[in-house]
Amino acid sequence: MSRLQGPSGHPVGNDYDDAPFEFQPATKDGHKARLSLQGPSGAGKTWTGLQIADGLAEGQRFAVIDTERRAASLYLGDLGIQFDTLPMRRYDPRVLIKALAVAVQRGYPVVMVDSLSHYWKGADGTLDQVAQAADKKYGGNKFAGWKDGTQLQNDMIEALMAYPGHVVATMRSYEHWVLENGKPTYKGIRAEQRKGIEYEFGVAAEMDRDNNLWFIKSRCPAFQGARMKKPHGGRDIAKPYLDWLRVGANEIDTTAWVDAASSPEATPASLLALYREVEAASALATPLMHPENGQPTNLGDYIRTRGTALKTAAQQ
Repeated sequence: MSRLQGPSGHPVGNDYDDAPFEFQPATKDGHKARLSLQGPSGAGKTWTGLQIADGLAEGQRFAVIDTERRAASLYLGDLGIQFDTLPMRRYDPRVLIKALAVAVQRGYPVVMVDSLSHYWKGADGTLDQVAQAADKKYGGNKFAGWKDGTQLQNDMIEALMAYPGHVVATMRSYEHWVLENGKPTYKGIRAEQRKGIEYEFGVAAEMDRDNNLWFIKSRCPAFQGARMKKPHGGRDIAKPYLDWLRVGANEIDTTAWVDAASSPEATPASLLALYREVEAASALATPLMHPENGQPTNLGDYIRTRGTALKTAAQQ
């Protein structure tokens, strides 16, 4: 009989899954900015997002994953900032995970995704993945196709939230109407992404075509209920966000985890202990280019796979 599989596909009942629950003192250590901007075309999402990313980067070059036909690059001269861009034409969620892993490898302190909407409804995005899975595996049953599509979407969001630097994501939005008692009723603005996507971020804001910005969700007290007209993203948003994150917090060096995981001196016991440390920091999904085969993976899977392989080799 095969062993029971956990949510991640790994067998339940091994060293990595059988740890006892341990409560620990709460800290803000290692927390990074997670900010989304949504709005219609012309609202100023890219412009404001670049200012925020530059403010979060504090003088360092940052990365832009650009699905908007290199639109972000048009603002270089106007904003006077420097960043590296990765133009995208395929929007498979796995492609974004790979791009994030490369950004980790390059050490970018901030990554901006402009825009995240393409990975939902663009070519090869989540909705396309659902349709493809339905046709190829489930006899056209789109409901069944969500089994594959939901996992791809979840993996992508986990990788984005686990990025070891700051994250800024823009999303297109549309007016949401529903029929109530036979009459169309306006239900506000909705992002072109999975319903409720804004709740994944620490701070989420909307913008309108007059460049007004208001916060629809914020863990940072400075933004709760706030509205801004034509904000300067660096001064008005990035700085107070960073100030709040850093009060009483220490930095966590993710590269030290990667070095420890790939060290020739690593043992099954040391890797298991490292896995527990990374797990406690909610960083198992950190995107990573596999040090040996160069393929995208995540930190948790890499530690687990290497530790299991070393243990198996020792038992032979």
